[in-house]
Amino acid sequence: SPAVEPPRKRQALQLVGHEPVSLVLQSHTSRSSSEQAAVEAERPVPRHVEALLASLLERAVVTQKEVAEAAAAIENWGTKREGARLVARAWVDPAFHQLLLKDAKAACDELGIFPTFPASFSWSKTKLTVLPNTDAVHNLVVCTLCSCYPLPILGRSPSWYKSRSYRCRAVREPRKVLEEFGTCLPADVEVRVHDSTADCRYLVLPQRPVGTEGWKEEELVKLV
Repeated sequence: SPAVEPPRKRQALQLVGHEPVSLVLQSHTSRSSSEQAAVEAERPVPRHVEALLASLLERAVVTQKEVAEAAAAIENWGTKREGARLVARAWVDPAFHQLLLKDAKAACDELGIFPTFPASFSWSKTKLTVLPNTDAVHNLVVCTLCSCYPLPILGRSPSWYKSRSYRCRAVREPRKVLEEFGTCLPADVEVRVHDSTADCRYLVLPQRPVGTEGWKEEELVKLV
């Protein structure tokens, strides 16, 4: 077992801005509350999605079985902690760290992880780019158009990530958004906002938590 206990609160390095701010710690409780508040602030999703699906089924463009199989496949994405495994390996293996930043697909292949979408999906040629956080730079990802997300690695995107509020405010006032998540950064940390698209998905590589030197890879996976 590790020499030190896993921290119950983790340093959250996600804030943007150039004004002096104090560094705060983020608990799982406060994060969950913020996420739920963001979801509840959204209006119910319009029924046009259900209407479109019904129309496609009626015209035999797709079958109910195909829809069910596709939904089941999506539900299984990211359920084997693929993202956590990539991060933990990068923390303990410098060579893998460099490979992950240079060629994310090759790094995923080493761990037997499928980084993009199956060939049958229209997004099968989507590129995965890994963005490393450092003491000087922190990366923030958003999809301003819809909800582009590295589904095969992280699974289904959380509801707040897809909300109109997050997609607009992450670009317009990212500092306020992240403060609501209990996250602050020193003013000298540069924050780069990346807009995910149909052609490119992003995965942020966080910094290894202080106090985990000597931890085994399996132990680090549990922190991610």
